[in-house]
Amino acid sequence: MLQRTLFRASRQAVRPVQRIQPAFAPITRAAPAIRWYSDAAPAEAKKEGESAPGKETPKDDAAQLKEALEKKDKEIVDLKDKYLRSVADYRNLQERTKREIASSRDLALKTFARDLVETVDTFDRALATVDPSKLTPENADLVALHDGLKMTDQIFMSTLKKHGLERFDPSEKNEKFDPNVHEAVFQTPMPDKEDGVCFHTQQKGFLLNGRVLRAAKVGVVKNA
Repeated sequence: MLQRTLFRASRQAVRPVQRIQPAFAPITRAAPAIRWYSDAAPAEAKKEGESAPGKETPKDDAAQLKEALEKKDKEIVDLKDKYLRSVADYRNLQERTKREIASSRDLALKTFARDLVETVDTFDRALATVDPSKLTPENADLVALHDGLKMTDQIFMSTLKKHGLERFDPSEKNEKFDPNVHEAVFQTPMPDKEDGVCFHTQQKGFLLNGRVLRAAKVGVVKNA
């Protein structure tokens, strides 16, 4: 009897304890992520100042901008030089054209004036043939003809003067002989006149725009 009692007591003592299921399941940690590593050797560090292909650094941009600016400055200097040369050539062409036009005009006027000089000389010779002593009221026709020729000569010379053609007579003002303007036909001593003075005009001279078209043929005093 005693043995049965002890056996029952031992069975109750070793009976497994029933675990109480918790209301909430325990939080389980996620498995760690798997990382893959390359077996290749690590690339060498890039040198300082090197950039990745296709990517420009600010230093490269500044160099390109500086180079482009220098190129534009050279183009500006070149264009300015060409512009100044063109302006100078154009002005030289204008001046040369003006001189050529003036030269052609003077040449044409000079040729025409030489032909007119012969006509003017005819008027002079016609007036010189009339004896002043015969210009009296008794010779009214001769006086009228003489006055008409003289008036025609004056009007003609006034018209020519407007175009630069002038006539001069050295003996009227007792001018000193000038080889650039006068042509000495003869020389003669005249005590009452200064030496080297043009006392006689054989043929009057002409100036065209201030230049000698024809030198006056004169007689010069030579007392020495």
